[in-house]
Amino acid sequence: MHDCVGAMLVRDGRVLLGLRSADAAWLAGAWDIFGGHIEAGESPEDALRRELREELGVRAGALHPLGELTGDAPEAWRLRVFALHDWAGQPLAQPAGGHDAVRWCTLEEARTRLLGAHPGFATLLEQALRPRHAASIDPNPHIHTGTPR
Repeated sequence: MHDCVGAMLVRDGRVLLGLRSADAAWLAGAWDIFGGHIEAGESPEDALRRELREELGVRAGALHPLGELTGDAPEAWRLRVFALHDWAGQPLAQPAGGHDAVRWCTLEEARTRLLGAHPGFATLLEQALRPRHAASIDPNPHIHTGTPR
């Protein structure tokens, strides 16, 4: 099973998405959130902090769990998704990060762009974009699909 992590970077009511490179192993040419595989010995949070440095050149602040998505196509995978509201650095697509572009999107834009990545992103987007003082986020929502990650 591919064990992965991803972050929804949120600022001013928008979420940052990345356009995956045309030669990416997963979701080539699709809009996606940022993250990647958890390496041996890493916690999900440590893996996500590493991935955000590699893909965007930022140092993550507090990570807030949103839930997880799973699927079985083309192979079994699990993606643990976090919201990130605070970071150091300017998020820019890094040359070796696997993204051709980054874009700040409204909720509606993000929903549309992420449909190809996973239908479960819509629920997690709404949670990520809630004001931080709003009702607490369910840390254990689970959405399964056969859609490729």
